[in-house]
Amino acid sequence: MMLRIRSRDGLERIQVDGPQITIFQLKTLIESQLQIPIQNQTLSTDQNLLLAKTLADLLRFSDMTDPSIPLSALNLSHGSIIFLYYHGERTVRGGPTVSPAGSFGRKMTMDDLIAKQTRITRQESPHCDSVSFDRDSANAFQRFVNETLAFASKRGGFMYGTVTDEGRVEVDFIYEPPQQGLEDDLVLLRDPEEEKLVDAIAAGLGRKRVGFIFTQTIMQEKKDYNFSNREIIQAAELHAESELKEWVTVVVKLEANEDGAADVHFEAFQMSDMCVKLFKDGWFVTEFGENDDPKLSKMKKDVVVGGKDVKEVDNDFFLVVVKIFDHQGPLSTSFPIENRKNLVTLRALKSHLDRTKSLPFVKRISDFHLLLFLAKSQGLGSDVPALAECVNTQTAVPEGYQLLIESMANAA
Repeated sequence: MMLRIRSRDGLERIQVDGPQITIFQLKTLIESQLQIPIQNQTLSTDQNLLLAKTLADLLRFSDMTDPSIPLSALNLSHGSIIFLYYHGERTVRGGPTVSPAGSFGRKMTMDDLIAKQTRITRQESPHCDSVSFDRDSANAFQRFVNETLAFASKRGGFMYGTVTDEGRVEVDFIYEPPQQGLEDDLVLLRDPEEEKLVDAIAAGLGRKRVGFIFTQTIMQEKKDYNFSNREIIQAAELHAESELKEWVTVVVKLEANEDGAADVHFEAFQMSDMCVKLFKDGWFVTEFGENDDPKLSKMKKDVVVGGKDVKEVDNDFFLVVVKIFDHQGPLSTSFPIENRKNLVTLRALKSHLDRTKSLPFVKRISDFHLLLFLAKSQGLGSDVPALAECVNTQTAVPEGYQLLIESMANAA
């Protein structure tokens, strides 16, 4: 059977006799097939092994330290991924050979010299400590893609919140722009005027744009990758546009659990500094063919990965894992969300206000999606940021605004 071995050099494959072999036998095969001495190897099924910096970090990964355990005991089978940390240097299998021409070797152009200096390595630490989701906002997003879209088409949204002094990104609501979701691509039909309204409302709420969230579909063959090449480019573009070092990209996917049932998973990453730089400098090939491997990003020029010149880079080299938490934010997410299949009308506003009539008025409008509806469809664009400030400070809404909003609802 075939196993995939992921190390700092990327993804490599080895052949083994079957799941009955022991960890020691596996290490022996790695030594013979990948030229890494047994004593230099640390193996684990946990991808965080690749972020280890010290011996103490390595000792935390103990699931594959017993040499006598068979692979079957770890539920490893054909196609499984094992993470490998190793000490020392190696010659990567299939690396280039150097053939000098003339006394001083071949002539190099300036592009060659720049490419030689462009080394793709893993970025060990993100610029943000972690990301925390408002539970209701995250649930509203995943419920729509799960129950309505059935993960058959892609969906995305911009995350708004705050960045704490400790570098923690706290997401309090998600704005879903107009978009076209396909099986393997997501086209954002961005409306600059609408986005200006969104940013103005967010500023009134004391929030700003802090990241992007998107879904993968059940039709994508994603066993070998976290992001596809298309997703890498879209995420890098939005990260570069943000100019926010703590910017977070979150992927939502449907995966089978141990019982065979499907679970929704949220995974958070930052695009590496090198990835964002390469995108800004125009190094990525942005046209894709039917036979292109989705787990590899194509470069317009050679880059150095694991000591060899390549034009295809494993997408995982561009991702930095970010920890995920959740919290209960101050805003509600009960008003219908913008740019979905159903048109939001004044009847929705009336229903929302009727449902919350026992609350103070400022609480009744403490919903980003309601504020955006008022700004877009009721001609209150310039006034809504002031309403948002009332929501942010939880101070009384001026009577004139309250009467206007209630009269709109009653006209439904």
